[in-house]
Amino acid sequence: MDTTELPAINSPADLKALPLEKLPALAEKIRKTLIETLSQTGGHLGPNLGVVELTLALHRVFDTPKDRFVFDVAHQGYIHKMLTGRWDKIHTIRQHDGLNGFLLRTESEHDCYGAGHAGTALSAALGMATARDLSGGDESVVCVAGDAAFTCGPVFEAMNNIAAHTKRLIIVLNDNEWSIDRNVGAIAKYFNAIATNPGYASLHQKAARLFEFVLGENARKFAEKVEGKAKNIILPQSETPTNRSVLFDEFGIRYYGPIDGHDIPLLIQTFEFLKTQNEPVILHIITEKGRGYKPALDDPLKFHGLGKYNVETGETAATDKPTYSQVFGRAVTDFAKDDEKIVAITGAMPGGTGLSVFKKELPDRYFDVGIAEEHAALFACGLATRGIKPFLTIYSTFMQRAFDMIVHDMAIQNLPVRMCMDRGGLSGDDGPTHHGLFDIAYLRGIPGIVHMQPRNEDEFVDMLWTMANYDKGPIAIRYPRGNGPGVMPKERPALLEIGKAEVISDGSDVALIGLGDMFPIAEAAKKELEAKGLSVALINPRWIKPLDMTCISSFANKVKVVCTLEDHVLRNGFGAGVIEELSDAGIHTPVIRIGWPDQFVEHGTPSILRKKHGLTVENCVAKVLAALKK
Repeated sequence: MDTTELPAINSPADLKALPLEKLPALAEKIRKTLIETLSQTGGHLGPNLGVVELTLALHRVFDTPKDRFVFDVAHQGYIHKMLTGRWDKIHTIRQHDGLNGFLLRTESEHDCYGAGHAGTALSAALGMATARDLSGGDESVVCVAGDAAFTCGPVFEAMNNIAAHTKRLIIVLNDNEWSIDRNVGAIAKYFNAIATNPGYASLHQKAARLFEFVLGENARKFAEKVEGKAKNIILPQSETPTNRSVLFDEFGIRYYGPIDGHDIPLLIQTFEFLKTQNEPVILHIITEKGRGYKPALDDPLKFHGLGKYNVETGETAATDKPTYSQVFGRAVTDFAKDDEKIVAITGAMPGGTGLSVFKKELPDRYFDVGIAEEHAALFACGLATRGIKPFLTIYSTFMQRAFDMIVHDMAIQNLPVRMCMDRGGLSGDDGPTHHGLFDIAYLRGIPGIVHMQPRNEDEFVDMLWTMANYDKGPIAIRYPRGNGPGVMPKERPALLEIGKAEVISDGSDVALIGLGDMFPIAEAAKKELEAKGLSVALINPRWIKPLDMTCISSFANKVKVVCTLEDHVLRNGFGAGVIEELSDAGIHTPVIRIGWPDQFVEHGTPSILRKKHGLTVENCVAKVLAALKK
């Protein structure tokens, strides 16, 4: 298909001016651009390849920014960006000072809602539709949600309220059987039962011709007389013990589909019909995640979100050492083989958390609950009441969603749930929705919780072993994205004493306390300060809570300056805890803190962002020297 003669698309108006027969060529051009661009920048390739035709149809029928598109999770918004004046900037996606990898309200007037976590879009869209109704507006509100979003509790809470709050809302259910990993649970099975029913196969083949015939002057007649029967035809009989309609009708939402999500004319005609309806509607479309690129079709998990890759082969660069996630998965799996009480829980992310190995080797004790972090935490609490040892493995940024359960169910009842928070710290090019910069703050004030962070892979496994053998209450560990320094775990892990820091070297002028992945910066700063003639103590704190105040106080009483370093926001972070404890002890030695500022940190590589915000050796040394002069 020749794409060379297509005009530039700089706005939705350009798309609308393009002849309908040219849209398949534009779809091919978009896919080629994405595949080539993301091979250099990394990003969410698979999800975006799956929604090319859908996004073209949406912008063909509706008019943003007046009409509102709310994407869930918004990582599939790259085509939307390209069609709304950002095509020439797509090569900057996820790069510092470039386009964000998710929708961002401050980036474009066409981005009406920003998000990076699943399950938020339907409630937000309902709010927009209700606001429109209150103000007498006539714009359309369209919520685009992947099938995995329907495993989130907030989606069901929103569905429970839609019919009561608005008469006009369009929901697009993008069904591709994947969130990040393959979808799990009853909802996923429900959608699959619809799409794979033998009756659907025939309907799917005839759908384009059928809609082409009816979506004209007979559209309303079709909707009234055919729609209700068609969905019962395609729904498996085992799922419909009565003649009642599908799940969504019980919430007062009219269901249409499933239809081919890659048939542009069919999608356009369907949206033209749906925008006239004065009732909440849901359109169920079937799409292929990774469509148009064989490596992405062959490995949807890998191509959900990845770094640079070879366009021809899809291969990514090999690393010479395992990531923290991989170390975690291997260690906990090995522990579980010797302890039948250990189980692993994750929320739709066995690959990202390193638990794929646990899933493969111990499937009966592996639990993927879908994108349902609140349920995951409660589920772990229930297991813990019966003597099971749950390793609750969720990214730091997603564990925020389970805060109430951590306080109300886990901590108050003193249940020994092991919280393993991957991506604790900066998450680089994913940006503010994914940085794990708040977990110290949201856990530090909860009574009874133990919290720690390792400085290398060997200590990491020791900490996991300590967690496996700790049963006095909730215990948490945070660890960074990607690789560590390369200190491979010893053959037999060691039990660590709770609340006992590791003193690397003594000193009388300055005490540097480097938490976790900031320890190498503290180590390098020590060398520079010693080159200036200063005596510098270096401490690996290990424990965020409880702090080893015997150790920290003893150094604070003899040095002139204490400096803490953390991959976390400074407000209510690790350094703040040190200041509080020293103040309570009546010790007034100045404490310099290195960490992230009181703002949402933008996206970019860790090296760029650390330099910009002062998480560097140079800034540490400068601040210590300035404090010494005072």
